[in-house]
Amino acid sequence: MFWKSYYIDKASEMGCCSCFGFIRKPGRSLRPPACSGIRFSQQFLLDGNLEDGYANGYMFNGESTYLSHGGEDELPCHSKRSEEILLLRLQSGKICREFPVKETHHLVRTEDENGNRMINEYVRVCKIGSGSYGKVVLYHSNVDGKSYAIKAFHKSHLSKLRVAPSETAMTDVLREVSIMKMLNHPNIVNLIEVIDDPNTDHFYMVLEYVEGKWEWESCTLGESTARKYLRDVVAGLMYLHDHNIVHGDIKPDNLLVTSTGTVKIGDFGVSQVFEDDNDELRRSPGTPVFTAPECCLGLTYHHGKAADTWAVGVTLYCMVLGRYPFLGETLQDTYDKIVNKPLMISEGINPQLRNLLEGLLCKDPKQRLTLDAVARHSWVVGDEGPIPHYPCWCRRESSQQEESGGGVDNEYI
Repeated sequence: MFWKSYYIDKASEMGCCSCFGFIRKPGRSLRPPACSGIRFSQQFLLDGNLEDGYANGYMFNGESTYLSHGGEDELPCHSKRSEEILLLRLQSGKICREFPVKETHHLVRTEDENGNRMINEYVRVCKIGSGSYGKVVLYHSNVDGKSYAIKAFHKSHLSKLRVAPSETAMTDVLREVSIMKMLNHPNIVNLIEVIDDPNTDHFYMVLEYVEGKWEWESCTLGESTARKYLRDVVAGLMYLHDHNIVHGDIKPDNLLVTSTGTVKIGDFGVSQVFEDDNDELRRSPGTPVFTAPECCLGLTYHHGKAADTWAVGVTLYCMVLGRYPFLGETLQDTYDKIVNKPLMISEGINPQLRNLLEGLLCKDPKQRLTLDAVARHSWVVGDEGPIPHYPCWCRRESSQQEESGGGVDNEYI
């Protein structure tokens, strides 16, 4: 019970409450009071999505059950919201795209000669999944002949779903779009176009189509494949963290694999943007079984980058051992295990891999491995060498302006 005591003492010391409502005073049990009558399904614990409810605000059948400390704002702090920070970055030209995302403000919904539904130039093929708040459908472009994954939303529906005291699901979608407009990295799914016709209720995100993902539940990955996938995930996440973006929902379902074996991070529905190193989470990350110990207790001073790193550790554990490190029958039981249960690793595992897993899944966020340390870890390095930092477009632009005497600050806002 050391870790439970540690985090409760810290919460009391800071005088802060839980975004989930777990901690009001020392010794309170790990149970979300607003949801005490709800039994969360195992699927919710693993996916963080329900057909009638969403993980981040716990919306159930249209009824809001906030798991927050109250008040209009999620945190009693004066830091800028993600939307403000993104606007400042846009105005400062600190984006990583040489060419901007296409924005389309007219929508034509028709059918082709075969009766297939169409959205502008895109012909519907089939539904391929569900993302945060919307379905994902495979479409084929009549213009360039390529396939695209399109996330479809209903604006009126999302505008009614409140995920925090001052935010709706539509806020999350618009923030996801704003974040993805800034990004360009080989290990991150690329946003191609946004279709938003003010005269319709439909909103679409046109994304590059990535063919698949690994089905780790049916078979574990060998060390060489797991190392390759992990290196891609860490490379993409290092890029995000360098730009003060916390993904918030790293898990196998959000990591897609191309036909050539490159892993790309997708689904930025719960991502947040920060100023400088102030990566204090305004809301808890997305999926219960991938949630870091400090977030299980909902401490408002926990740091998002360390929470992302914990989720990388859970993902690697799933890759190589084929099971979750901490999973209970209920939400409370799962969080109890994450906070209190020692990490169990099978005998006979590669000692370097064991060391990496123990570093990633360290319950104390201050002692947890950083991504930079992961990039240099002996198991990760293998025969490939340390994971390099990606020379992103906005840094190249800033460096060129500095060299030409422009005096542009190379730090991110």
